[in-house]
Amino acid sequence: MEDERGGAVPDRATFARTLGALKREGSNILLVGAAASTHETVCQQLLGAAQRDSRYRLFVTNADDHVTCQRITNGETDRIHTIDYSKSALETGPESAGESGQPSLGTLGIEIIETIDEFDDVADGFDPSELRVCVDSLVPLLREYDTETVFRLLHMTTSRVDQAQGMGHYHLPFAPDHDAVNLLEPMFDAVVTVRSRDGIDEQQWYLRKEDATTDWLEL
Repeated sequence: MEDERGGAVPDRATFARTLGALKREGSNILLVGAAASTHETVCQQLLGAAQRDSRYRLFVTNADDHVTCQRITNGETDRIHTIDYSKSALETGPESAGESGQPSLGTLGIEIIETIDEFDDVADGFDPSELRVCVDSLVPLLREYDTETVFRLLHMTTSRVDQAQGMGHYHLPFAPDHDAVNLLEPMFDAVVTVRSRDGIDEQQWYLRKEDATTDWLEL
C-alpha cells in the first residue's frame, strides 16, 4: 500500500515499535498543520504530560507569537526552563548584532545548548527521553531571519537533543506542502501533521527513516 509520499503505510505494531525506538534513542519531530488546538494536544503528549519520568523540560518560545502550548509539571522534582527569545536571547546589542542590525541567532543557540548542559549536569547524565524540548514556534524566526540561518540553529539544537537521547518537537503551523516544511523536514526524524476534522483532533505521522506515513489517527 502506498501513501502520497510514495512510502508504505506502517501497521500499528510497526508504528508502535518505531515510536518506542524514537523514545529510547532520542528524536526530533516537526509538527505542522494549522489547527492550533491540535498542536496543543500533541505537544502535551510529546512533553510527557501523563508520565512521571520526564523531569527536564525546556521551552523555547516567542511570547508574542506562539502556538499556545501550556507549560506542564508532574511534580516538585521537575525542572523547567523557558527561553523567551522575543525578550531575552535575541536582544540587540553591538556585540551580537550583525551587519543588518539583527541580533545573531547564535546567541539563542548558545543559550539553548547551555541550558541543556546545565540540566545534564544536574541529572548526572540523562536517561532516555528524560529531556523534553518544545520550540513554539518557528514562524517568527523564519519571518525575521533567512532560512539558512534558521536551519543552522535547528541543526545545532536537534543535534544536542539527539546527543542527550531527548525528545524535541518544533511547531511550524503551516500546511505540510509549504516550502518551509519541505526545506526543514530532512533534519527531523518524523513530521507530524495535525488537523481538526468534524470536531475530532487527528494526527498523521511521516517516519523519515522508514519512508512511511500512517493513516490519520484520532488523538
